Amino acid sequence: MATYRHALPQLDGGLFVSDGGMETTFIFHDGLQLPHFASFVMLASEEGRDRLNAYYRRYLEIARKHRAGFILDTPTWRANPDWGDKLGYTSEALHAANVAGVALLTGLRQRYDQPGQPIVISGAIGPRGDGYKAGNMTADEAEAYHGTQIGSFAESDADMVAAFTLTNIDEAIGIARAAAARGMPCALSFTVETDGRLVTGRSLQEAIETTDAATNGAPAYYMINCAHPTHFASVLDHGSGWAKRIGGLRANASRMSHAELDDSETLDAGDPDDLGQRYRALLQDMPQIRIVGGCCGTDHRHVAAICEACMPALASA
Repeated sequence: MATYRHALPQLDGGLFVSDGGMETTFIFHDGLQLPHFASFVMLASEEGRDRLNAYYRRYLEIARKHRAGFILDTPTWRANPDWGDKLGYTSEALHAANVAGVALLTGLRQRYDQPGQPIVISGAIGPRGDGYKAGNMTADEAEAYHGTQIGSFAESDADMVAAFTLTNIDEAIGIARAAAARGMPCALSFTVETDGRLVTGRSLQEAIETTDAATNGAPAYYMINCAHPTHFASVLDHGSGWAKRIGGLRANASRMSHAELDDSETLDAGDPDDLGQRYRALLQDMPQIRIVGGCCGTDHRHVAAICEACMPALASA
């Protein structure tokens, strides 16, 4: 049974930690081959599930140390129909993978959950296409397309769904509508280019305000992921209503552009301590941000540094 589906604890304050760059960790640090950048394929083997458990436990221990809550995102960013087809997954196999991702995290929650440090299980959704390129679906098409994966999560013990690395506003609208239709709280996370805009050229303000207007404010909150703070900090109007809808950050370790990251054969892990201080500065200006984690190039070292930097900022907020 979903524990927090009807009352997400991250909306009530306190620090919530999430993990880092799962796929870049497995590929560059662990030397694994992840076809099409898909970590959900690891759910199919005992060895893969053991690796996933070990990965999450590192971050859960960081949250426990800081007496913080945790957002456990399933390893299913690529587990949607188009990517599943490329990987040879039938619709039935994809459904099973999404449900298995939740089941894996349910076991971890049973082990780590304790009073005052709630653990929320979130079904992770990725874009239909490439997370660094503009999609071209209408909102209606996106609602139908992503509704399949969201339906799998709705049948599981997931508390919510979260869509990451979104570049297209219509796709975000469709996801929010599909989640609302299935009674699933959702978070929408956009990624931006080095100028702080979506790859389509539209602004974060436009993305959030347009999505909210089209869905009657259905998303529980918004996030920014897969970009370095230097790419978006300057475009955040801290006192505005749209910026106050941003509840979480999962930044990249590297300052490189998406095009440069795509072309790179090595991992740029950046500076964990510098990243932590940038998070601290953002949280001081935007105290509504309660969810902190990482994206490409980050690992447990970055998330630990973020927590060390942000706990004092939250205490003074």
